[in-house]
Amino acid sequence: MFDTEILKDKTAFISGATGGIGGAIAIALAKCGCNLFLTATDGKKLKSLAEEMSLYGVSIYHHVADLTNKNHLYGVVKKAKESFDSIDIVINSAGIFPNIDLFDIHDDDYTDAMDINFRSAFMFTREFAKDMVDSKWGRIVNIGSSSAYNGFGGTSLYCASKHALLGFSRSIHDELKQYNVRTFCISPSSTQSKMGLATKNQDYSTFIEPSDIAKYVVFVISFDGNLVSEEVALKRIIVK
Repeated sequence: MFDTEILKDKTAFISGATGGIGGAIAIALAKCGCNLFLTATDGKKLKSLAEEMSLYGVSIYHHVADLTNKNHLYGVVKKAKESFDSIDIVINSAGIFPNIDLFDIHDDDYTDAMDINFRSAFMFTREFAKDMVDSKWGRIVNIGSSSAYNGFGGTSLYCASKHALLGFSRSIHDELKQYNVRTFCISPSSTQSKMGLATKNQDYSTFIEPSDIAKYVVFVISFDGNLVSEEVALKRIIVK
């Protein structure tokens, strides 16, 4: 059944914590009593967010990392495991939005998009899910995109990375559900965030508010019975 009390004293890991969606989820989970480990690329913003979260009386650690660097990824995992005995909830929210036409995509653009949007989620999930399996409780939330279900001109690289994340989510849900480790791919359409500002030919005022996405994430991970919403598309009523 749905009960946010189940999240109290759990430990959540959030990548892309200073982004619009990641930051909103951090706040929502802190309000539920979750301890937090936050990572992002901007140290100043990360420190500011951690200070804000401390007002909720939970334990918070943070670590700056470049998710295109594999050594940094392992460094984040090491720091998180040193900070907490285990991670109960993983929120893979880190992402970039390469809004580039096909013939303008360079090899480095491809590598960066796949490293940040997919490889980081893969590695964080693989490393932290081990403890979840041992404890027979865990939640993995991959922040996908409506682009995982559609193809849009000028965003082929972004769409491809989110398709990869969706396929990964479907597979690990099937693999880990026997241990009560539940995987969710939450795929919102355009969101009011820095990434959303890069979206062309759409009315930003109609974009989804990150706080609403965060509320939905808390909602779906709070169920602990035999019901699960493993794959959710969050769309806008008004699209301009």
